Amino acid sequence: MLTVLDHPLIKHKLAIMRDKDASTKEFAEELDEIAGLMAYEISRDLPTKPVDVETPMGICHTEKLGADVVLVPILRAGMGMVKGIRDIIPIAKVGFIGMYRDEETLEPVEYFAKFPKDLENAVVMVLDPMLATGGSASAAIDKIKERGAKKIKLVNLVGAPEGVKYIEEHHPDVDIYLAALDEKLNDIGYIVPGLGDAGDRIFGTK
Repeated sequence: MLTVLDHPLIKHKLAIMRDKDASTKEFAEELDEIAGLMAYEISRDLPTKPVDVETPMGICHTEKLGADVVLVPILRAGMGMVKGIRDIIPIAKVGFIGMYRDEETLEPVEYFAKFPKDLENAVVMVLDPMLATGGSASAAIDKIKERGAKKIKLVNLVGAPEGVKYIEEHHPDVDIYLAALDEKLNDIGYIVPGLGDAGDRIFGTK
């Protein structure tokens, strides 16, 4: 299922990020804050378990999270979303996956992966600011499923219809969360209007 978060603060902060003249500092800070705002929506259906807590006035029958949450940023740009979500869900564990595209086969290849144990019983959130063609995200999800993950959410800042369609076709069991759904991909696979190369803009590289 696709969810596009229609929130004034997210729109405001994303507008700052889209500006080609935004500094690396501004870009990274706004991404951090948007990720934190998105955390409320992407965590809406997390399972809980009953607990008893002793307050200063007595016993409260309440609830705490009932499953591990694992954040998996796709290297490198996905790293820019980890802190904002972890500020809201500080008990979240973090795994990592790196993908590159083979120049001959054009297929995504995993070059690095490290995950917490017991993905099978965790809620896994795959993080990447951009959902363009969907190829890298789909390949990352494949690799995460191979490690046993059953409940996966894909969390992106900006997506293109082509990428959404690709994920929906290849992983219909994965929920997609976007801060914005943009118009299309251009002929070199960049999202239009988009915000450029998120990794370069987060880390100040070219």
